[in-house]
Parts: sequence; C-alpha cells; structure tokens
Amino acid sequence: MSLDAILKIGGSLSRGNGLAALCLEISRLGRRRPLLVVPGGGEFADLVRKIFARYALSDSAAHCMALLAMDQYGYVLNQLIPGSSRAKDLAEARLIAESGSPSILLPSAEILHADPLPHSWAVTSDTIAAWVAYATGCRRLVLLKDVDGVFMDKEASGHPDELIAELTVEQLSKIDGGVDQQLSRFLARTPLETWVISGLHPERLVELMDTGRTTGTCIDTSAYCP
Repeated sequence: MSLDAILKIGGSLSRGNGLAALCLEISRLGRRRPLLVVPGGGEFADLVRKIFARYALSDSAAHCMALLAMDQYGYVLNQLIPGSSRAKDLAEARLIAESGSPSILLPSAEILHADPLPHSWAVTSDTIAAWVAYATGCRRLVLLKDVDGVFMDKEASGHPDELIAELTVEQLSKIDGGVDQQLSRFLARTPLETWVISGLHPERLVELMDTGRTTGTCIDTSAYCP
C-alpha cells in the first residue's frame, strides 16, 4: 500500500485557534487513508532563529536545532491528533500510516542521517516535507498553512490578496513568500503533486483527498498535478 499524502502542518497554525479542529479531521482521514504528517517548526523554530541571530551560530548548527524544533512540534501534534503515533524514521512512519493510524514523523534523526538538503534558512519544513514525499515514493504533498494558498504580488497584479489557483515551478521560483525558497528548486528535479491550502478550513483537506481538487494553490510540476 502506498501513502496517499504527505501532510506538512505549518508552524503558523500553532499560533492561532484552528489547529485542534484540523488535527481532529486528520485523525478521521487517517483511519481511511494512509497519511504521513511532517511537523513544521512553529514557535520552537522561532526561538532557534532568535538564538541563531543573538550568538551568530553557524548555518549547520541552526539546521540541526531547527530539525529538533520540528520534533518538538511533532510531540504537540501527536497529542492533538487522536490515534496518531510518532515515528523516528521513514520505514516506521510508513508502517504506522498503512496500518490505519496517522503517522507523525519526528524528522531530525532521518534528515541528519541522510543529510539531503542544504544547511540554510532557505530550507524549511516545506522542502523537508517534499523530500519525505520523494523518499517514501508518495506522489502528493499538501502544505497546510494559515493562508488559503500562494498569493499574487499586489504590486505586480494591482489586486491585493489575489489567490493563485495554479503555478508552474518556474513561476513559483519568482514569487517571494508563501513557501520556502528551496522548494521550487527541489520540485524542478523531483515532480510531486503539490498543494498549498489553508489548515484553518479542514474541509478543504477532505475535499482534496476525496476529489483531487479544492480551494488553494496547485503547483504544477507537469508530471502529476491535475
């Protein structure tokens, strides 16, 4: 059995009031679809950024600390997603998801061992989740954030808050914000059906999983994106 989706739960969702409802929906979805959750960094990563700047730490030290921040957020998600289980490597995470329980990857050990990505703040949990999708052979990546998707630059469009329904990887590379700077480079060589949707509207995740479409931004990698 293959994974239906890699779900990255953005750290921004931990700062509002919508995280609990999203986690309950993921619990329900995970009983009928094999799902692997990758945590963002949230307030734990915010602290790493402050310490990084205060003490002029190396990029590699900050990279390791940010991965550990994702682990900490993973413990929070494990408490909020009923029936979920934590995993420290990809093999264990797949087995859990395929058994009918949402799987939450604590990514630090796996990423530090494989070391597949640059040690840079240009790499966040967005690209880490994309690498997890690639490494597990999962073709769908869903980035759950506190916004509806990726938005048009208001200076370019003249219309603030204009949601972009579909983007090519090349177009994504020219947009500042929405996802991390490394994601477009990663997707250019590793096509994945990639979505950016709001975790504040859990019904959109259900709609996407059940129908293949929803309100949000689909990043067209030409190979898999409908």
